[in-house]
Amino acid sequence: MTGTPADPSPEPGATDGGVSDARLEQFTGYLMKRAFNVVQSDLARVLEPFGLRMLSFSTLMVVIDNPDITQTQLAQALSVERSNIVVVLDTLEEAGLLNRNPVPRNRRAYALRATLAGQRLAEKACKAVAAHEARLFGGLSPAEHAVLREALGRLKSSTG
Repeated sequence: MTGTPADPSPEPGATDGGVSDARLEQFTGYLMKRAFNVVQSDLARVLEPFGLRMLSFSTLMVVIDNPDITQTQLAQALSVERSNIVVVLDTLEEAGLLNRNPVPRNRRAYALRATLAGQRLAEKACKAVAAHEARLFGGLSPAEHAVLREALGRLKSSTG
């Protein structure tokens, strides 16, 4: 049989599997989700050597920046269900990265504080995350990066 071999380059709007998602690409939310998947996948690889994941890293950073924050405040700050944050806190506490201390005058609440080991690990992880961001967003000019951050910040603020 004669003919030209199939062009191996994907069609515009085709996913890695060769399936078209061109109609979905008209939606900004879809493109944001696809971009987030790239960021999340690379971030998972970057945080793995520290024994952290995106949520545990975020949790540790918020606790460091807000000593004695309660579990409820933390869950609200990270837009996570309180029951889900408890699992993350259990893991961080078992690893010796943070402590939960009873809140005076509220026996049901716990004040969260990072340990020295948690602070040191977070500092190292922050450097790795900064390198991850520089690598992922290095293709953008400083002006494009600033516009992206500003637009995402406005979107975040508009949704509560």
